[in-house]
Amino acid sequence: MTRREFIIFMGASAASHSFLSGCQSSAKNQWVFQPIPASDKDDLILAEGFTKQILISEMDPLKNDELFGTNNDYTSFMPLDSSGTEALLWVNHEYFNPLFVTGFHPSNKNFKRTKEQVDKEQSLMGGSVLHIRKTKGQWVVDTQSSYTQRYSAQRSFELIAPRKIQGTNKAVGMVANCAGGQTPWGTFLSCEENFDNFYGNVVFKDGQRQVVRKRKKESMWLDFYNHPSEHYGWVCEIDPKKKTAKKLTALGRFAHESATVHPLPDGRVVVYSGDDKADQCLYRFISEKPNSLETGELFVADIENGKWISLDRESQPRLQKAFTDQTELLIRCREAAKIVGGTPLDRPEDVEIHPKSGEVFVALTNNKKRGNLHGSILKIAPKDGDHTAEHFSASTFIAGGEETGFSCPDNLAFDKKGNLWICCDVSTGSMNKGEYAPFKNNGLFYVPLTGPHAGKAHRVASGPTDSELTGLSFADDGETLFLSVQHPGESSKSLNQLTSGWPEFNGKPPKSSVVVLSGPTLKQLLA
Repeated sequence: MTRREFIIFMGASAASHSFLSGCQSSAKNQWVFQPIPASDKDDLILAEGFTKQILISEMDPLKNDELFGTNNDYTSFMPLDSSGTEALLWVNHEYFNPLFVTGFHPSNKNFKRTKEQVDKEQSLMGGSVLHIRKTKGQWVVDTQSSYTQRYSAQRSFELIAPRKIQGTNKAVGMVANCAGGQTPWGTFLSCEENFDNFYGNVVFKDGQRQVVRKRKKESMWLDFYNHPSEHYGWVCEIDPKKKTAKKLTALGRFAHESATVHPLPDGRVVVYSGDDKADQCLYRFISEKPNSLETGELFVADIENGKWISLDRESQPRLQKAFTDQTELLIRCREAAKIVGGTPLDRPEDVEIHPKSGEVFVALTNNKKRGNLHGSILKIAPKDGDHTAEHFSASTFIAGGEETGFSCPDNLAFDKKGNLWICCDVSTGSMNKGEYAPFKNNGLFYVPLTGPHAGKAHRVASGPTDSELTGLSFADDGETLFLSVQHPGESSKSLNQLTSGWPEFNGKPPKSSVVVLSGPTLKQLLA
């Protein structure tokens, strides 16, 4: 165990013991609501005082014969008026289940994928802008609004880079959109995460570029569309009013989980992003100009020494030797991060900034290779509260495990009062098995950061079979939480062997859906 690992381990252990009472004993002392126990029921179960409404489900019709995409993930609420009851809602579509889209299952060895099937899969990826309104206490989607738009894996995106990438400054579509962010100038950020599932990845051996397929041939699109892998793995910026879309290479290329924005007094911004893979790094980007993310400086976190290391090729002799220019460095960002000493972390996923303290919270989901099954939440405090400072302090805020009642934190959100909400992501293959059995289905947790129950995780919701709860965002009305229920029934072997019926329970395939949470308890928590 290295010194860093020992420090993190001791911090995690202390957090676990200090929050020992957690969900297990707080029910009788809780002042707002009684947390629900872990459940393996095939339904979205909520604590008393919370209500739910399905806003939209995958493949629901939109305008121009388009469909709402599959496996909705990140959501972002952008108000259109001062009342907070009319807004644009951005929704990511991370991937698809071929069984529910085209009837294909990888276990069918006689199945041959067709171009028509790939085209349908591509049309359901990317993201959606939804024009939503609150009418008589219910949120509805205006499917015919000029604002409502799909940004799929077939749409053209401008590649913002110092030079052309693989001969062009255009990319076809965006894929594997996981989490994201929102800018002060009114644009959405959507992050391409596991892009190598679709167009493979490039590796360089002896100076030669090679494309490597990550998974089975039938799960890829390369047989039909030979788009360069270097065109994917970026942060994408969508202007919902101008209806423009571009990919921002200055923020680096890796499995972006999120792009969390912190505004600076001079109009520039800082963006934090995790690379969602075991033993990958945490990044910070400082924009060069106000109201723009097209240029700036990228840094990687050295957690052990509490400092940010620049990934600017011109200032780093080691990077000059490894890469011919800054564009190549950004394409091969993971390699650059390791060269300069970026700290490998336990799957850094969502990043959120506390609205009052300015501290940065990072979900470290797990790292099974290193024996960290349940993950933790890392807290970073910039020196003197300055998000552009070189130095910071890091500590474990809370560790997952049976003592705290949750496992594998993935998505985070702070409400305006500064309390933390956590969505967990135990993988479908591990859920309700072995070390993960006590946690049952994935859940949503509320963690107050002040008062007698500070630091204790309270289970608000339990998801349907095989699902992941994700995509938290709050409306400006002070009483609404948007939540994505993603990939219910994912382990189904066939359309006759469905593991989930949520949300319709009519014998048809389950559907990922965006859900609106409200109710008196939520209103009291947010008030």
